[in-house]
Amino acid sequence: MTESSPGPAARPLSPHVLHWRWHLTMLCSILHRATGVALYVGALILAGWVAALATGPGAYAGYMEMLASPLGQLVLFGLTVSVFYHLASGIRHLVWDVGDGFDPKVADATGAACIAFALAAAVGVWAAALLGTR
Repeated sequence: MTESSPGPAARPLSPHVLHWRWHLTMLCSILHRATGVALYVGALILAGWVAALATGPGAYAGYMEMLASPLGQLVLFGLTVSVFYHLASGIRHLVWDVGDGFDPKVADATGAACIAFALAAAVGVWAAALLGTR
């Protein structure tokens, strides 16, 4: 007969965030979730814009003035980065769903590519928008 220890078996503890070595794929996972939340905020900003548009010229002018402020421009730029990052990261996840890209070097490279694409695309869109208004 085998002997069993009295009480529940000891379970392994999850590593605490302060003891875990950060790596790029962790950052990309967090950024994917954060940009998803930011896109919800962007949807609320868009709904506010539509409501201001429906309310009348005065409300619309006030809303557009708020969006044209430095803080409004910063928020809109952040939303642009969020759209492009979430798009690139979503494509990365689709590739993972097929079963490819799990090698640590490939996962790091595609994560860095997602971040670089998001920043470059956002800067490109804003540069085109600013140059188009002149």
